[in-house]
Amino acid sequence: MLKNDFPSSRELVPGDGPLRATFRTSLGDFTCELFEDLAPMTVASFVGLATGGIEWRDPGTGEPATGPFYDGVTFHRVIDGFMIQGGDRTGTGRGGPGYRFADECSPEARHDAAGTLSMANAGPDTNGSQFFVTLAPTPHLDGRHTVFGRVIEGIETVREIGRTPTDRDDRPLEPVVIRAIEVGRG
Repeated sequence: MLKNDFPSSRELVPGDGPLRATFRTSLGDFTCELFEDLAPMTVASFVGLATGGIEWRDPGTGEPATGPFYDGVTFHRVIDGFMIQGGDRTGTGRGGPGYRFADECSPEARHDAAGTLSMANAGPDTNGSQFFVTLAPTPHLDGRHTVFGRVIEGIETVREIGRTPTDRDDRPLEPVVIRAIEVGRG
């Protein structure tokens, strides 16, 4: 069953101005503007997980959990020239928050540049917590993955993460850790 009862991003982060998420990583920081009008459910889920504003399931115990979901999570998949992917507390590429939600693909939000923030999925309507940031235009992903933001500061950090040496399964040899994701307006 698909989840669709998220509190809105405006409830989670009140105030005026564009909604932004700053990723504090072990290799530096980058900031994305979030497209809360084009992908409201996606942004609400992401913001709720980042801030601890919504409940998720602990992948180790299956029990309900609260608190910032992404703190301490790695970029578990890195493909230089394509994208960096994170958001899985198990680090396997198969984990999530214990729920799924529908796609919100929009012709106004496309994978047309490096720095596009988009949901990773395992097929239609299988969004959870995993996301990726593109390192180049990837138009073949349009209509298949929900774009919900764009890097506005720190693209050089995203590129540095993309250059991280990996094994044959695209896993970084040295973990790149998301220390925190700070969400605010302005």
